[in-house]
Amino acid sequence: MEYDIKKGWFKNIEGDLLKAMMADVFGNVEQDGDSLVSSYGVLERIEVKVLAKDKLDITTVNKCGCEADDAAILDSKRRLNEFAEKATGFDAKARMKRAQKKAKEGKL
Repeated sequence: MEYDIKKGWFKNIEGDLLKAMMADVFGNVEQDGDSLVSSYGVLERIEVKVLAKDKLDITTVNKCGCEADDAAILDSKRRLNEFAEKATGFDAKARMKRAQKKAKEGKL
């Protein structure tokens, strides 16, 4: 999913800062072309790509056939939200409002 990056926030993720941030939140990260790839809990693949100074793409793939308990699912979701907030500068509520606004305008 494509997320907006807060104005002036790009300086916090440019260069190797985004990679370090992913390693801090998820515990692992590797470079795959122009994307950063990680995994955590029930999330088999977390792929992050900077599209522009104001756009970030975060794509996730869940583990298939995994009988995960609610605690593991919630922990994975919390970590993903923590990372998205650190990377974009917007909390979950602000990201949701921006997505709803774009949907109403037909931009999604």
